[in-house]
Amino acid sequence: MKPLLVRAAVAVSLVGAGVIALGLLCHVVGARINTSKSIPLGLYWTSNGPAEKGAYVIFCPPQVGVIAEAKRRGYLSAGFCPGDYGYMMKKILAAKGDRVTIAGEGVRVNGALLPLSAPLAHDRVGRALPRFQSDRSTLGSNDVLLMSTVSGTSFDARYFGPVGRSQIRSVIVPVVTW
Repeated sequence: MKPLLVRAAVAVSLVGAGVIALGLLCHVVGARINTSKSIPLGLYWTSNGPAEKGAYVIFCPPQVGVIAEAKRRGYLSAGFCPGDYGYMMKKILAAKGDRVTIAGEGVRVNGALLPLSAPLAHDRVGRALPRFQSDRSTLGSNDVLLMSTVSGTSFDARYFGPVGRSQIRSVIVPVVTW
């Protein structure tokens, strides 16, 4: 009986090590899996494509107080970005030259109200959410507005505002989404 248990333990260990190795290999060659409400769920591939309006990106959140509080509250995970923040995935909805207004009704880009962009007053446990307020600003060449287009509850630019292009680590291209 003991040799059978030893063989089973060895087999399970080898399979586990293989799964971990396969996961690391996929990450190294550019595979990324999104399990958040920020962009469509699914498998994405990193790309050298341009970080322009309409592109999905993976980025490090800026090291500002609202992000630190978001991590403390559990909206963001720990990770490899400066400040021990995890990567975030969003869509670029505004870039150089776009006029952005962030108000109680939602986010407007060049006057058009973005769907699902109204900031929430409270999180799901009743804590007040911060709100980035901008009556009207025109984004410079180094700024982008990163938001969700699939969820009204995503933690995005309506709470932390535009971010610098230097925060973007890669454009990501959907492979399979659901």
